[in-house]
Amino acid sequence: MSLREFLGQAEKEKEVLHVKDSVSTRFQIAYVMKQFDCEGPILYFDDVKDFETSVIANVSGTRKRVCSALGVSQELLCRRMIEVWRCPIRPKIVKSATVKECVQRDVDLSKIPVLRHFESDAGPYITSAVVHARSIDGNIENVSVHRLEVLDKKHLAIRLVPRHLASLFQAARKAGKDLDVAISVGVHPAVLLAASSPLPFGVCEYDVANAMLNGGLKLTECERVNASAVADAELVLEGRILASKEVAEGPFVDITGTCDVQRKQPVVDVVGVMHRENYIYHALLSSGMEHLILMGLPHEALIWDAVSKVVPKVCAVNLSKGGSGWLHAVISIEKQVEGDGKNALLAAFAAHPSLKHAVVVDSDIDVFDVSDVEWAVATRFQGSEDLVVIENVRGSTLDPSADQEKVLTSKVGFDATRPFSKPKERFERARIPIDRSLEKLVRRLKKL
Repeated sequence: MSLREFLGQAEKEKEVLHVKDSVSTRFQIAYVMKQFDCEGPILYFDDVKDFETSVIANVSGTRKRVCSALGVSQELLCRRMIEVWRCPIRPKIVKSATVKECVQRDVDLSKIPVLRHFESDAGPYITSAVVHARSIDGNIENVSVHRLEVLDKKHLAIRLVPRHLASLFQAARKAGKDLDVAISVGVHPAVLLAASSPLPFGVCEYDVANAMLNGGLKLTECERVNASAVADAELVLEGRILASKEVAEGPFVDITGTCDVQRKQPVVDVVGVMHRENYIYHALLSSGMEHLILMGLPHEALIWDAVSKVVPKVCAVNLSKGGSGWLHAVISIEKQVEGDGKNALLAAFAAHPSLKHAVVVDSDIDVFDVSDVEWAVATRFQGSEDLVVIENVRGSTLDPSADQEKVLTSKVGFDATRPFSKPKERFERARIPIDRSLEKLVRRLKKL
């Protein structure tokens, strides 16, 4: 399934809101996106000022839509992701691809409706692109999501965190070579989710996306660089990460809703553009729900898998919205012995190094309900016995309160599971007997 096919299905399910008014890429689209950020529909901007291209947003903005895209229930989502990580399937390479309907060598990035999101951002940013690259010997492939600052008509600054693409680039630079990349925009949610997954170095994320789509993903080779792109992507930029050039990238508002620090980052020289006729540009609001879900869900699966190895059953994991989908986790387990809660906390911190605060609760607590979790902490947690504090450990560069140069933080865990030293009923909510005869009365009163 392509992004366009997914949008067609979403239209049938009335999950798409068309914005007919003319809006600008400079703050206006981002402003509208922000107003519909929480459990909102897919936004389809039909009239983008100064551009013929339409813009879509909030495609993966709800867990329900992501589960629909993958054909899986929310209860089984983590299990499904672990399964496809372990059993990737190589996609087919095709010569005839819809993204090659228009192939341009005359590059002008100003013709693409790239958004300016926040007033503190350094400039327009591409935020929904998946970047594919091969090692210089061709043996390793990597696909990952990176923010890309538009510098001029032919150049982008790319933020490289110290992970797989950065390793491929450093190896190429050491050999005195630029690194070819394909930058695909407008892809199926499964491709973005796979590209955001914390896979081992050497496992190609395209293969995982193909497994998520049950073998339905197709790739195509680029025209001017040695890299692969999604065959039915809306837009592909062919480029080279230059070995000899760096610029100051940022500031940029990242997942926490605060400005990430400015750093020297490599430059991408864009040498070609491919796109579908009447292509659609996918805009992703940094720190919005789509960002939180795509970045957080794969790490929820990682936490689920790690905690499953130290306790009998993990019921659910939520990297919460309040924790920016990245820094806070709530994990529900079926506890069998004292100490299971603390073991779960330690496993979660080990699985997701950026995690800062974690709460472990029993299976009767809804990890997606903030009040429910707070109630568990209020009634089942004792700081002198159930608090876990780990000082001076690796944290997240996105946490403004941490030591962002040394990437050090303090982690805090809350074991909010029921203690076995007291009767179970002491920790259960009181119930009122259900009286079906009063249902009509209640409905009538609620209408008043």
